[in-house]
Amino acid sequence: MDGLEVTVLLGASVLVGVLLAPRLRLAAPLLLVLLGLLLGFVPELREIQLPPETMLLVFLPVMLFWESLTTSLRSIRRDLRGIVIASTLLVVATAFAVAGIAHLFGVPWEVALILGAAVAPPDATAVAALGRSLPRRNFMLLKAESLTNDGTALVVYAIAVGVAVGGRFTPLDITGMVLLSYLGGAAAGLAVAGLALLVLRRVRDAMSINIALLVTPFAAFLAAELIHGSGVLAVVVAGLAVSYASSRISTAASRRQTEAAWPLGAAVLNGALFVLIGLEVQLIAHQTDAAALGRLVALTVAVWTGLLLVRFAFLSLSAYAIRMLDRRPSQRARRMTYRARVVSSVAGFRGAVSLAIALSVPTVAADGTPLAARDDIIFVAAGVIVLTLLVQGPALPAVVRWARLPEDASEQRELQLAERAITDAALAAMTELAAKHGIDDETRARLLRDYEDHLVTTDARDEPAARTETDAGESAVLVDAPRPQPAPPRARHEQYAHLRLALLERKREVLQQLRREGVVDDAVARRVQSRLDVEELRLTGVEPID
Repeated sequence: MDGLEVTVLLGASVLVGVLLAPRLRLAAPLLLVLLGLLLGFVPELREIQLPPETMLLVFLPVMLFWESLTTSLRSIRRDLRGIVIASTLLVVATAFAVAGIAHLFGVPWEVALILGAAVAPPDATAVAALGRSLPRRNFMLLKAESLTNDGTALVVYAIAVGVAVGGRFTPLDITGMVLLSYLGGAAAGLAVAGLALLVLRRVRDAMSINIALLVTPFAAFLAAELIHGSGVLAVVVAGLAVSYASSRISTAASRRQTEAAWPLGAAVLNGALFVLIGLEVQLIAHQTDAAALGRLVALTVAVWTGLLLVRFAFLSLSAYAIRMLDRRPSQRARRMTYRARVVSSVAGFRGAVSLAIALSVPTVAADGTPLAARDDIIFVAAGVIVLTLLVQGPALPAVVRWARLPEDASEQRELQLAERAITDAALAAMTELAAKHGIDDETRARLLRDYEDHLVTTDARDEPAARTETDAGESAVLVDAPRPQPAPPRARHEQYAHLRLALLERKREVLQQLRREGVVDDAVARRVQSRLDVEELRLTGVEPID
């Protein structure tokens, strides 16, 4: 099949999956994998597959960059220790445990470690797609872990492949590779993000801003690859840095365009990958000798079970160690119960990164001989991905209900707090801004009534008496201040828009201060900012009023 036919087929499959998933009460990724498996029964369609470098260099930068832009920096700072442990030590422990299981099934140790590296890291895009039933903190913790663990997995993979093809590594070599992967990837991401921010500060056109954003993840990946750092980590770091500074380097129009275009693009790419995973499994199954198929299926189930058990055991041991070493009250409040550890184990989905690593395994060793068990690696990795998506995915909501995790209402509380704070700030600044912009009393009174109605509707104020005092104070100021004469209707409309825009800027300043101080989460700040952007564009259209 040519490229156009493949594009149409994948696009149509994603559309069918998105349309049918709600009616069948299935998560879209699960249905898309099943569609890929069904399409794989057509021999011509089984030949559709992307080179692994396409997944690593085209699909992943876009999807990981978007997930980074929407990740909570406050959650990362709060749980940084746990994220670092899970994205490094847990990945290494998982890789060696899986290698041990595969070795028991007759896979050479060096090749078994390649398999372990491939399936060790949970996948960020799969977690984002299937982990929405998790409480907010658990979801953000797992998402942050899955965004940063690929660097460790790729280092283990590089070492295992080097050994498998005849290379030798000293402990110093391994340490250097780990440091270069993480530090080099982070440095490349920060450097590209810094350059992107310098460019974006000088651009005001929405289209130009989003084109620059689109180039950023690919530039970060390329920069990291040039210095042999982790391209995945570079994309994540660049995304987090841009997310932190987004309010200062973007406009309301560009943010609305970003919030419309990027989720659509990420969803289409993600959906296409799930279909391709199903097709890849069918291709591998048909290429595998029937006599070896039973052994490989048994190995796949054993590896998948081992992944669940190793993750639960590691989380339990690390929680016990931290409990012994850190007895601060704040740490006790963050401890995970065994039920929460079960939930985290089930939520550790594998996805595109695992398949890309498996497909990247070289076909021959240094002496030219075929690399043993390469096909086994691809079969098991693809099978594990399917099991995590089709078994763990549907089971996760039931496991979350069984765990009876505490309900997390912090996002709603912080949303109310942010709305109250920015509205109070706008009310407090209304008199000053009205006088500064020459707004007449009638227009100011109209906007004041609008704000009062908003407060009543959203229940943002708990003390009506305090509001009455504020209004009285503003009126007293206006009595003493020079009063602009009432303007004609058209001029009053322009005054109304100017005053609302000025108040929107004051709201944004307060909102970003709340975000920087950690009073509200990044996700909450984005929700509020999105509403403010809609309000601004309703007043100005695409171009702001001078």
